[in-house]
Formats: sequence, structure tokens, C-alpha cells
Amino acid sequence: MNYKNIFDAHAHYDDKWFDDDREEVIVSLKQNGVSYVVNASVDIETAKISLEYAEKYDFFYSTVGVHPENLDGLESDYLSQIKTLMQHEKAVAIGEIGLDYHWDIEKALQQKVFEEQLKLSKELDVPVVIHDREAHNDTLMLLKKYQPKGLMHCFSGSTQMLKEVLKIGMSISLGGTVTFKNARVPVEVAKAVPLDRLLLETDSPYLSPVPNRGKRNDSRNIIYIAEKIASVRGISTQELLDITYNNAKSLYNIK
Repeated sequence: MNYKNIFDAHAHYDDKWFDDDREEVIVSLKQNGVSYVVNASVDIETAKISLEYAEKYDFFYSTVGVHPENLDGLESDYLSQIKTLMQHEKAVAIGEIGLDYHWDIEKALQQKVFEEQLKLSKELDVPVVIHDREAHNDTLMLLKKYQPKGLMHCFSGSTQMLKEVLKIGMSISLGGTVTFKNARVPVEVAKAVPLDRLLLETDSPYLSPVPNRGKRNDSRNIIYIAEKIASVRGISTQELLDITYNNAKSLYNIK
């Protein structure tokens, strides 16, 4: 079936996995029903590259932010650089920001940089895109403190954490993990999340859904994520794509 209104809320087309055929892949997306892609940055350099893509491709938008894994050599004026880049007409959120306790990165520094970017999002009145890996409690604590608007990308928490995130007023996006064979919790979340708070993402080139698990991911694979979630929600795949399309346009303030 030919689906339409596919909105990939979070991808990384600047990743080296696309170096050999990036242009070819991106051009093919629109021919396969992909209406929009938000390319997420992880530092100042990738934000600039991502904004170049947004200028080149009419259906691309970009986030601007510093990821918790990218704190080495962080420049003292990084916040002012984010602020300047956020003035670009196709910069739609501060992100990907958050906490990642999987790696041995100083937690105090992660929290400081995360807080500073949350404050900036409030100052600029823009949404945030949150990365939370094995850091649910501290992530939630800071989100409750600052009450930002935005998105929990590739949400990996429980249905209980989902309730807390929803109380703050945030949305969540789900990706390929919901299709994995033993994906009990992601499926529970997919059933529980209010449809008006749900977005879909690939996190390309990572986390390819079944039946392409283990291969490089791209936005065309959203359909497999949508088919899985639609089946557990008892609605059609196209209806789910339409709903998440509108949710993403609204969250990212895309007219």
C-alpha cells in the first residue's frame, strides 16, 4: 500500500552511514510518502550541517543542541551559538539534549549542560527534544523542574513514567524498538499513550524496525513502526500516520 503523510520526527542523515548515498536516499524519501523529516543535531557542528540540509531540501527541518555524549571540548559560548542558530527559520527545537548514564560521562556535567539548555528553551519559547538513556529519574526530575514543551525521543520508559511525562505536557515518539520480538514495554506504552501526544521516528540510521532490523535505517521504515502501533491501537495505519503527522507539525510549529 502507498502511504502518505509520513513524518519522521527524529533522524540523523548527517551520520557517516549515509556518506556513500545520502543524496540518493533523501531524494527517494518523498517518492515513498515521506512528507517531513526533522534532522536532529548532537553538537554545534552537526547543527550547522543539519541546517544546510534543511536549506537544501524543502521537507527537512533541524534541531539545534548538544547531546550528553558530545560534551568533550564544549565551548564556553555554546549557549550563545545555539541561540544564534535557533534564529534560522528551519530550526524547530533545542535538541537532542538530555542525560545518558549508559556511558561513563561525568553526571554532574551532563546535568549542568542539560539544565542550561532547558533554561534556554524556556527563554526562547521553543520545544526541546530529549535523550534519556538509563537516566529516567534524573531526567524526570529536571523536566518537572523546568516544565518544557517538547518531545521524549525514542521513549524507553515505562507506562508509569509515561504518565509523569504527560503531566508535564510533553509528547513522546516511538521508533523501531516497538516492532522487536520481545518489546513488551514499548508495546504497552504504544497502547497507553494518548494519540494526540504520539509522534513516530526512525532515529536513522539506527534502530531499524523488523523486518529490516540490523540494517541501516531510514525514514521509509516508518511504515513498519506505524503498522505495528496501529494494529495494537485498532486503527488503520494511514489514520495513525495522519494523526502523528499533524501532531509533529504542531509540536515543531511547522505551518
